Amino acid sequence: MELPQTDSISKDLSEALKEATKEVHIQAENAEFMRNFQKGQVTREGFKLVMASLYHINATLEEEIERNKQNPVYAPLYFPEELHRRTALEQDIAFWYGPHWQKTIPCPPATQHYVRHLHEVGHSHPELLVAHTYTRYLGDLSGGQVLKKIAQKALDLPSSGEGLAFFTFPNIHSPTKFKQLYRARMNTLEMTPEVKRRVTEEAKTAFLLNIELFEELQVLLTQDHKDQSLSWMEWLRQWPGSLVQDTTPAETPRGKPHISTSSSQAPLLRWVLTLSFLMATVAVGIYAM
Repeated sequence: MELPQTDSISKDLSEALKEATKEVHIQAENAEFMRNFQKGQVTREGFKLVMASLYHINATLEEEIERNKQNPVYAPLYFPEELHRRTALEQDIAFWYGPHWQKTIPCPPATQHYVRHLHEVGHSHPELLVAHTYTRYLGDLSGGQVLKKIAQKALDLPSSGEGLAFFTFPNIHSPTKFKQLYRARMNTLEMTPEVKRRVTEEAKTAFLLNIELFEELQVLLTQDHKDQSLSWMEWLRQWPGSLVQDTTPAETPRGKPHISTSSSQAPLLRWVLTLSFLMATVAVGIYAM
């Protein structure tokens, strides 16, 4: 006899969120950007973009948390000393972008979308903040140390931790015990079945916003490689005798007949040799990527 399915809404909120986000959580972990990161395939430019986005997202989330810290729909989860990341991220961003980072850090469209959504939640639906703090803080607390070690090794960063303060939670001595406390506090929040359903759906949305962010970062990094290739080609154009200089037809001076390449073997040989040089250069560049 087939057993009846358990309604996730009847479970504790922490269990309902874990169950509802299982699939989208896997999708986030398998985003190309995150797969590469976990393999240690992260560049300084890519890491800088991640940290900039995390700064904007966490600063906005914590702004909305402060707005609602006394609201009973969120108040039991207010742990600023233990969880808030803005100050740590400001240290990291200053390391990566310099002392005038406020004027230089980027905020790509997917990050802007995430930020707008967080403002909307904080202003109009504060009961949904728990979905975002669950996704951000417990996720960063769970995987933070692993990602920190990967970044430290891949980017050859100092062992003292400069540029990686975001991943360290100095006021949490036992992540496991703290997560247990946090989940227990989540389960004390009074919610109707409808509100709990909306919170679980919002947690899925939070993961989707992160996936959108990862996908955009991957596109930006890919485009950055293309831009570097274009710069490389521009540099090749300056190389004496390079074929790249001659890929656009030059104007034939009036009154002078166009000289066919068949009339002279020397230009043809020069083109062949230059083409061979170019192909070898491109091959080495691809191998080194």
